[in-house]
Amino acid sequence: MSPLLLFKNLLFTVLVPGTFGVYLPMVIAGRTGARAAGVGPFWLLGLVLLATGSLIYMVCIVEFATRGRGTPAPIDPPRTLVVTGLYRYVRNPMYLGVLSVVLGWAALTRSPALLLYAAALWTMFQLVIILYEEPTLRRLFGEAYQRYCHQVGRWIPGKGLAQ
Repeated sequence: MSPLLLFKNLLFTVLVPGTFGVYLPMVIAGRTGARAAGVGPFWLLGLVLLATGSLIYMVCIVEFATRGRGTPAPIDPPRTLVVTGLYRYVRNPMYLGVLSVVLGWAALTRSPALLLYAAALWTMFQLVIILYEEPTLRRLFGEAYQRYCHQVGRWIPGKGLAQ
């Protein structure tokens, strides 16, 4: 991965997922008086969700940079349709990773407000996907993207692509 591509991916990560998955949840938790739960089931669940979501996101960034030769940013999208890695099982693993992080914060802080935020964030993701991403990918990748959509679910993991 070139240093420029690495920089662009890191910049996007800080600005977009960093804002929606870390900064805004902390603001919401702080404004609603939520505090980190002590060690216990919610604390453990929160840590697992945070770690899992972060790992999912990082794996997706590597796929976008190495296989797709681009970033998640609309101004520098992958040049190649990425259908490997986690994208073999679900079309939007990066969004699922960010949602997992937000749900991790909700569990750690026991914040109902963060659960509402996660639902609103999923709704926003769904709208972006349906109104912008999928039409753009159909235009860019044509039949290959159509086949991919028929084989892999938008949100729920399935059997994945055939070898």
